[in-house]
Order: sequence, then C-alpha cells, then structure tokens
Amino acid sequence: MQRWIVALLLLAAVSVVGSAANKKKAPDFSLKTADGRVVSLSALRGKVVVVNFWATWCGPCKREIPDFMEVYRTHKEKGLEIVGIALDNDGWDDVKPYVAKNPISYPVVIGNQQEARKWGRIQYIPTTFIVDKEGYIVEMHTGLLSKEALLKTIASLL
Repeated sequence: MQRWIVALLLLAAVSVVGSAANKKKAPDFSLKTADGRVVSLSALRGKVVVVNFWATWCGPCKREIPDFMEVYRTHKEKGLEIVGIALDNDGWDDVKPYVAKNPISYPVVIGNQQEARKWGRIQYIPTTFIVDKEGYIVEMHTGLLSKEALLKTIASLL
C-alpha cells in the first residue's frame, strides 16, 4: 500500500516538473499607447496578463472588446491586466479614430508583424495569449474569445 502511495507521489511530482518545463516564456515587449506611455510585459510581472492581437477592421476583434473591458473592470483589482496590440497597417492613423469613437478601458498599443512573430505563428486575428504571474504563456486562443472562456481561464490564475 505504501509503495503505491510513493509511486503516485513520484508520478505527480514528475508530471508537475514536466509541465513546468514545457511552458513557454512570453516574449517581452515595450510598446507605446496613443499618449506615449510605454507598456511592457516585464513591468506587468506578478499579474495575469491577457495579450490580445487585434485590428480595427476585424469584426470578431471588435466583438470581443466589450467583453474584455467588462472582465478587466471586474478583475483588475484582483491582478488582471489586458493589453490590446493593434496590428493595423497604418498604425495610429487607423487606431486613434477607432479608439476615440469606441473608448477601450485597457491599454492599447501598436504592434507589427515582427512583434507578432515573437509570439509564434499568429495566422489569424484575433489571437489572444494568457500569461501567468510568472510570465509564462498558459493559453493561446485564435478567434473570438468569449467572456465565459476568458473567465474560466483566468479564474485559477488570479
């Protein structure tokens, strides 16, 4: 009986170590908001960070923003941050008018294909990454991310 317990404990320990070794560190970025404030992932260490690659011309991207804002509003005090990285070709020329008409409560910065490539193969937008408090990517989601799915993912991380 004791051997079974020891074997199960060893197996559990190996599983935890194995899964930790498979985690991918999220690439750092330092990108500016419209008002010139620099947002960097490294400065958000210790928080759960939702990194959302989007564009103003993307229907599903625009659909998920209100849900992201609601989740941000209700979980910011618990240690949640959301950063929207816009991939519009004309940068702030496209994004500033959109954000002026549709205010977004979390930081929005401008990215590019080089920045997106650091995160892996982003083939479609929206693409959303959930980064844990230690700076590791725990989930990548392509396409519209529902409020329910986002809440489920961040619940155990906060």
